[in-house]
Amino acid sequence: MYPPPPLPPRRDFISVTLSPGRSYDGVQGLRRRSFWRKWKQLSRLQRNVVLFLLAFLMLCGLLSYISVADEWKAVGSRSAEGPKMRPANPPVLPAPRRAAENPETFAGASPQKPPRHFRRGPPNLQIRAPDGDAKDRRQEEAQRRAEAVGEAPREDDAQGSRVSRRGTGPEPEQGTQLPVRKAEAPARPSPQALRMRNSPASQNERQKAVVAAFRHAWAGYRKFAWGHDELKPVSKSFSEWFGLGLTLIDALDTMWILGLKKEFEEARKWVSQRLLFQKNVDVNLFESTIRILGGLLSAFHLSGDVLFLKKAEDFGNRLMPAFQTPSKIPYSDVNIGTGVAHPPRWTSDSTVAEVTSIQLEFRELSRLTGVKKFQEAVEEVTRRVHSLRGKKDGLVPMFINTNSGLFTHLGVFTLGARADSYYEYLLKQWIQGGKKETQLLEDYLEAVEGIKKHLLHRSEPGKLTFVGELTHGRFSAKMDHLVCFLPGTLALGAHHGLPADHMELARALMDTCYQMNRQMETGLSPEIVHFNLHPQKSRKDVQVKAADRHNLLRPETVESLFYLYRLTGDRKYQDWGWEILRSFNTYTRVPSGGYSSISNVQDPRNPQPRDKMESFFLGETLKYLYLLFSDDPDLLSLDTYVFNTEAHPLPIWAPS
Repeated sequence: MYPPPPLPPRRDFISVTLSPGRSYDGVQGLRRRSFWRKWKQLSRLQRNVVLFLLAFLMLCGLLSYISVADEWKAVGSRSAEGPKMRPANPPVLPAPRRAAENPETFAGASPQKPPRHFRRGPPNLQIRAPDGDAKDRRQEEAQRRAEAVGEAPREDDAQGSRVSRRGTGPEPEQGTQLPVRKAEAPARPSPQALRMRNSPASQNERQKAVVAAFRHAWAGYRKFAWGHDELKPVSKSFSEWFGLGLTLIDALDTMWILGLKKEFEEARKWVSQRLLFQKNVDVNLFESTIRILGGLLSAFHLSGDVLFLKKAEDFGNRLMPAFQTPSKIPYSDVNIGTGVAHPPRWTSDSTVAEVTSIQLEFRELSRLTGVKKFQEAVEEVTRRVHSLRGKKDGLVPMFINTNSGLFTHLGVFTLGARADSYYEYLLKQWIQGGKKETQLLEDYLEAVEGIKKHLLHRSEPGKLTFVGELTHGRFSAKMDHLVCFLPGTLALGAHHGLPADHMELARALMDTCYQMNRQMETGLSPEIVHFNLHPQKSRKDVQVKAADRHNLLRPETVESLFYLYRLTGDRKYQDWGWEILRSFNTYTRVPSGGYSSISNVQDPRNPQPRDKMESFFLGETLKYLYLLFSDDPDLLSLDTYVFNTEAHPLPIWAPS
C-alpha cells in the first residue's frame, strides 16, 4: 500500500502581477473619472450657475488687485510730493525770511511744506533742544507717512498736575466730522502785524530791558525745560501740567511782538514737529483755552502762518466734549485723547469765571474756520448765565453746577479768583463783536454799578480805593492781586465810549494796585492783601498775612498800567512799570536762566524762591511791560485788537 500524496504547502501571501506599461495611478484615474461623471450628471442649469460663480470670483479678485496696486502707487507718489503741497487757503503776505536760515523753520514756510508733528509730553517722551534719538526719528518718519495719506496723528501720554493760575484749588466728538465750510474772515496777517515783523520800530532803553529779560527767561527754558510746560529755574529742571509745552505756546506772540525772529522760528518748528494733541491727558478747559487755543490763534493772526490755525482747530475740536452736559454748562476738565469730560473729583460744580472766559477764543475759532459749533457752544453758556437767578446787582457767585445749570454757594461775591474774568469778558466780547451785542454791554454796565454799590471801599490812612468781597452780606477788606485787572478793563471800556466815571475809577484803582507793590519791601505785590479800614497811626493801608505774601510773577498790575498809559498818556504809569521790572530783576531773576516766583515779598534779603516760572510770565507779564514802554499807539492798537485774559491779541471783528 502506498502512502497518500503530501498536501501542497500553505501560502500566507498573495501574488499580484502588474501588466507592463500600466502605472500605479488607478485610484487617481478613478477619482478623475468619478468627478467628471458627477459633473456630467449635473443639469445644464446647475453647470451654468457654477461656472458663473467661478467667473464672478475671478473678476472680483482681479479688481481688488488693481485697486490695491493703485492705492500703494498713490501713497508713494504723495509721500514723494508731500513737501511741494500747499494749503488750500495760504496766508497773504507771510512774514519775511532771512536767506541764511533753514527755510522750513520760518513762519512763512508752511505754504511750501505741510506741518509736521511729533509726540511729546512728560520727561520720557520729551526731547530737549538737540535732535532726538533714532526712535524719535522713526516716529517722525511714520508721522510724515501718515500725514501723506491724510491720517490723523495719534499719541498717548501721561497726565501732569498743576494748580490753576486763577486760584482754583479729546479727540473730536465721536461721529463728528468737520463740514465743508467757508470761513467768514480771510486767513491773513493784519497789516499791523506785518509792519511789526517787516519794519520793527526802534526800541527804547526800557523796551530793550524787557527784551533782555525775555531772552534770559527763554534761555533758561530752552536749556532746562525745552518743550515742557514750565521751567523750574532754581533746580534747573521742569514741571508738567498738561504736557503740551505751555510756556512755548504762551510765548509765541510775545516773541513776534518783541521782534525775536530766531526764537520765534525755533518755537514754530517745535509746534510743527512736536506739538501733538492725541494723548491721554486731562486738561482744564479754561486754562488750556486761554493759553493754548488763545496762543495759537494769536500766533496765526500775527504771523499769518496757517500751521497755527490748523493746530488751533484740532485742539478746539478736542475740547468740545466738555460742553456735553445736561445743562450745557461745560465740565471743568476734558481728556483730549479719549474725549471724556468730567467735573473735578470733589464736586460737580464749575467756576463761573472759567465757563464764561472762553468765549473770545471759541468765537474767533468759528469765525476763522466757518465751523459754528465752537461759537454756538460758548454763546449758549453766556445766554444761560445771563438769565440765572442769584446775582446781586450784576455781581455773580463763584460756582455753577454742571447738572442743574444753576449758581451754587450763593451770597458770596468777589472780583478775585473764580469770578474775575467773567466781568472782563463781558466787555471784551462786546468789543470783539463790533459793539453790537447789547446784552453783553448791559450785563457789564450793571456789574460795574454793583461793584460800586457793594464792593468799593477806601482804606485808612491813605484813602486808597479798593475792591473787597461780600459774603452773605458781610464785607471783607480782602483783595486779590488778580483784581488788578479791573483798572485796565474799566479804562478800555471808557475808551470805547462807556461813561467817563469808569476812567476815574480806573485811575483810583490803579493807584491802589501800585501801592500794593510799592508798600512791600521787595516792590512786588503779594498774592492777597487786606486793607486797613480804621485809622491807626502805626498801620499801613496794605496788610499782608503770612500765607498770602508770595508773588507768582503775575501780570495784572502791569496789564492795567499798559491800558492806563496807552489811553491817558500819563508817563507815571511807565515809571511805575519800570520800578516793577527792576524789582523782578532784583528779587526773582535766577542767574542760570529764568525767573522764579517767590514766597516772601516782605523779605528782600531772603525772598525764598519757589522754583517755578509760570508760563504767563512770558505770555503776559513781559509782553505788557514791553507794550507799556512803547510810545507807538499803533503797536497792537486797542481799536484793532482785543486781548484775551492771557494777553493774546485777537482782532476786533469790525474795527472802529
